[in-house]
Amino acid sequence: MTGPHILDDLAWRGLIAQSTDLDALRRDLDAGMVTLYSGIDPTAPSAHIGHLLQWLTLARFQQAGHRPIALVGGATGLIGDPKPTSERTLNDRDVVAGWVDKLGAQLRPFLDFSSGAPNAALLVNNLDWTEGLSALDFLRDVGKHFRVGRMLAKEAVSRRMESDEGISYAEFSYQLLQSYDFLELYRRYGCTLQTGGSDQWGNLTAGTDLVHRVEGRSLHALGTPLITKADGTKFGKTESGTVWLDRELTSPYAFYQFWIQAEDAMVGTYLRAFTWLSHDEITELERLTEEKPQAREAQRALARSVTALVHGEDEVERAEAASRALFGRGELAALDASTLAAAVAEIPSFTATRSEKPTIVDLLVGSGLSASRGAARRTVAEGGAYVNNTKIETEDWEPADADLLHGRWLVVRRGKRNTAGVELVGS
Repeated sequence: MTGPHILDDLAWRGLIAQSTDLDALRRDLDAGMVTLYSGIDPTAPSAHIGHLLQWLTLARFQQAGHRPIALVGGATGLIGDPKPTSERTLNDRDVVAGWVDKLGAQLRPFLDFSSGAPNAALLVNNLDWTEGLSALDFLRDVGKHFRVGRMLAKEAVSRRMESDEGISYAEFSYQLLQSYDFLELYRRYGCTLQTGGSDQWGNLTAGTDLVHRVEGRSLHALGTPLITKADGTKFGKTESGTVWLDRELTSPYAFYQFWIQAEDAMVGTYLRAFTWLSHDEITELERLTEEKPQAREAQRALARSVTALVHGEDEVERAEAASRALFGRGELAALDASTLAAAVAEIPSFTATRSEKPTIVDLLVGSGLSASRGAARRTVAEGGAYVNNTKIETEDWEPADADLLHGRWLVVRRGKRNTAGVELVGS
């Protein structure tokens, strides 16, 4: 393979937080194709950008000639990894099974499953080897090798033990189930490396310990860092919640906007972790951010790259067209209904009734763009009021049906940067 060694590339991209033995892993990677896996539990109908990081890590190994296994936890998802704060709600088996299918379909575009290739990716469900396992066999074959003291030392477990609620035996046993996955994948496919977030490090190393105890083989674990914002808080959430990969939960427009709003201090980190841009391309974008931060070239490259990766190039073009049109640099009427609705959802908006015959003054005040009717009138008089990017020159202007975008929307703007959406309802 051309390019840097996979471990050197991951290190440059800041994707190695922990490893059981990097030197030993490098030797195994250099010796031939390594089979590795990473797992996701179906605790929601969609993956989020934290899962995306793990899938891209698998893809980077595959590009380097190694064989990735993507595991969707149909069994572990029925229990749930212990949270530090409270017990998880158990989801119905049919719900979990449906989510397994959705997550499997969602991850497929990120890996190459082409048949015939020696390093073709595999998609597996741990319910396949767990469902038929009796409690007695599980306790004898797996539970026997675990020490409660080490299990209690896990941060999420210890915090729950100290709480009033405590922890159920089901969640306490989660670590055994995940560890058994590694043992089973080693036996079935010769899998010798597990990757995951550094918050899963205890579970990852529990798996290597189990294989060592049962099979006498030393395997590898590699933990990626938890990606954060510049202030150290969790990355991947907005005011409206988690940033999902499913377009029905996070629209492609909102997804694009999330990335383009990346902080200057962190945009290089995100480019390295979430894109396929080369080292030279990223280094140049980091230089531009330092020298000309106002140009936001790195943010645009980040938003384009990740949105295209998840939603396709067409959605990048729609998101950029909507961004331009919202602020007077494009044609709002050219936006399709779903893109317009998604764009309006990301700006202040309110609902007005046709029967009230709202004027431009009403729209400016109702949307919060003007603090008072007097301020709204001054905005109109000074030439700063726009509806659908058309300047409004009289304060008694009222929208006609022909002004409505897709029969329902108006985009009201004060000046160049202050924009709001209005949904006009009724007859």
